[in-house]
Amino acid sequence: MPILEHPAYPPATLLCLESLVPCRESQVSMLLSIFGERQQLSFPSIFIYGHTSSGKTYVMKTLLNTLQLPHVFVNCVECFTSRLLLEEILIQLQNHSSETRRASPVPCDTFNDFVRLFKQALVSQNLQDQTVYVVLDRAEQLREMEANILPAFLRLQELTDRNVTVILLSEIVWEMFRPNTGCFEPFILYFPDYSIGHLQKILSQNHPPEYSADFYSAYINILLGVFYMVCRDLKELQHLAALNFSKYCEPVVRKEAKERDTRKLWKNIEPHLKKAMQTVYLREISSSQWERLQCEEGELGQIKGLSAHAHVELPYYSKFLLIAAYLASYNPVRTDKRFFLKHHGKIKKTNFMKKHEKTSNHLLGPKPFPLDRLLAILYSIVDNRVAPTANIFSQITSLVTLQLLSVVGNNDQLDGPRYKCTVSLDFIRAIASYECGSTSVKTERTQTANEWR
Repeated sequence: MPILEHPAYPPATLLCLESLVPCRESQVSMLLSIFGERQQLSFPSIFIYGHTSSGKTYVMKTLLNTLQLPHVFVNCVECFTSRLLLEEILIQLQNHSSETRRASPVPCDTFNDFVRLFKQALVSQNLQDQTVYVVLDRAEQLREMEANILPAFLRLQELTDRNVTVILLSEIVWEMFRPNTGCFEPFILYFPDYSIGHLQKILSQNHPPEYSADFYSAYINILLGVFYMVCRDLKELQHLAALNFSKYCEPVVRKEAKERDTRKLWKNIEPHLKKAMQTVYLREISSSQWERLQCEEGELGQIKGLSAHAHVELPYYSKFLLIAAYLASYNPVRTDKRFFLKHHGKIKKTNFMKKHEKTSNHLLGPKPFPLDRLLAILYSIVDNRVAPTANIFSQITSLVTLQLLSVVGNNDQLDGPRYKCTVSLDFIRAIASYECGSTSVKTERTQTANEWR
C-alpha cells in the first residue's frame, strides 16, 4: 500500500520516502499521522518494537532525514551509562545546525541538569517552536541504568515544557520493558518481520546495472529458497546475496549459459551455497576473506579452517554431545536404528532419496531434534556407560551458551526442549578424528550415509 498523503509534506517527498522504505508503508503512514505538523504538539513518547532487522532503525533514520526534522539519534549500547547518554544528547542537539561536529563535552550529572541544559540548547538552536525528536536505539539498555531514567524520558515533554517527542526503539515488548514503579504509557507501534515476498522485493532492488532485473530477481529467489528457512535476518541475507552473486554469474560471464538457463546456473552455484550455509550461524570471516577462499579452493574445494571454534577446548562429554547433536540434526530418525544399534536385525534397504532429487541435505539446514534422541545417540557412540547426571545437562546448556547448539521453540513445551546443531562438518570431523578416538570410525561411517543422501 502507498504512503498516505499528508498536508505537511509535498507528494514528491512522500514518493521519495516510499521508494526508500519499501514494505514499510503502513508504519511510515502511522508515524506521519502521529508527527503531524512541524509546530504541532506531538505525542510525548513512542515505543517501537520488533525483531532484529525488521527495519526500525533504518525507517526512523530515513524518515527524519528525508523530512529534515530536527532530531537526536543515540545508540544506548554505545552510551551505556546515564551520564554518557545525557551528554551525548546535549552534544548532538547543540551541534544540530553545524556541519562539522564539535567534540565539546557538556557536564551533566543529574537529570535536573539535563532538563535545564536541554531547554537552553533548544533556545540557542532556535528550535523552541518545532517538534524535536529524541530517538533512543536499543532502548532496552535503559533498564540497566538508574530507576528514574526511563520514566523521566517518557515525561520529557512535561518536564521541559517544550515540544519534544522521545522515540524508543527496542527488540522486546513493552510488557517486559515497563518499570515496576509505573510510568507514563507511550504510544506503541509494532514492526512485523519481513515476509518472503517482502525480502524478495527488498533484495531485488540492489541488482547490478550490468544485469537485468529479472536475472537478479531469479537469483534472489534461489537464494531465499535455500536460506529462508534457517535465516530471515535482512542484513545477513543482503550479505549472502552480495557474496554469492559473482559465483552465480560465472556461466554467463564464460558464455556457457544464458541468463534464462536457470538449471545450469543452479548446478554451478549449488555446491557454493552448501559451503555458504556453514557461515549462516557462525560467520567468522569477512567478505574479502570469503572471496579469497573462493579463488584458492576452486569450485568444489572445501573451505577449511572456516571456524575458529575448530580448535576450542571442550569438556570430554561435550565433544560427544556435539557429535551426537550433529548426527541428530542431519540424519533422519528412521536411520537411527540402523546406525546406532549393534543388533538391529535385518533391515530392508530403501532409497533415501529419489533418483531425480540430488540436492544435498545441507542446503536445507540442520533439523531440530528432541533431548531424548540426543541422549540416546550419545549413549550409543560413547563406549563407557554414561549416566544422565546433572553434569551432562549442564554441558548441554554450556554448548547452547557458546552458540554451538541452538534451542528451538518455547521453553514451556510439554514434550521437552528441542535443539539444532550450528557447527560445520569440518568441525565435527576434527573432533571425531583427533579428540574422540574410536568414535571417529562410527561418526565417519554415519556421515558417509549423510553425504550420500
